Amino acid sequence: MKKSMRQNTVALFIILSGFVALGVAWWTQHQMGIMPCELCLWERWPWRVLIVLGGIALALPARLGRWVLWACGPVLFAAEGLALCHAGVEWKWWPSPFPACHATRVVGRTLAERWASMPLVPSKPCDAATYLIPGFPVSMAVMGGVFALVVFAVWFLGMIKTRKTNIF
Repeated sequence: MKKSMRQNTVALFIILSGFVALGVAWWTQHQMGIMPCELCLWERWPWRVLIVLGGIALALPARLGRWVLWACGPVLFAAEGLALCHAGVEWKWWPSPFPACHATRVVGRTLAERWASMPLVPSKPCDAATYLIPGFPVSMAVMGGVFALVVFAVWFLGMIKTRKTNIF
């Protein structure tokens, strides 16, 4: 079965969305000098997976590619869940699930042991929100959640429209 242009467009949209999300994270970290916390680093993984899934969907025949594109739904759901978890930590609704997001624990009896247990680079606490736009009180975690919702909505509409042109 020949692939429809719509299915390829959905796959390209998924790939582009992943690159946009990771590009903003890279720009924030490397150009603005804002260090990510542990939750921020975890939030990048679904976007990497989406880039791979989109590439696989483009390479496969229509029917298999469509199944791979349907697999993007749970990945987008995971991206949204991670963003909501991070926003809840920022708003102090619950503690972070990752130990790296909390204060560093220095252990040891001697001063040398304590120095050795300290991290080389201090981690950013997950409850310290990062705001990209001055005066706009929406953190990167919340913006990531909104972005994931928008991508999910466009992906879902694209998948529904490709259903009319392809047979499951």
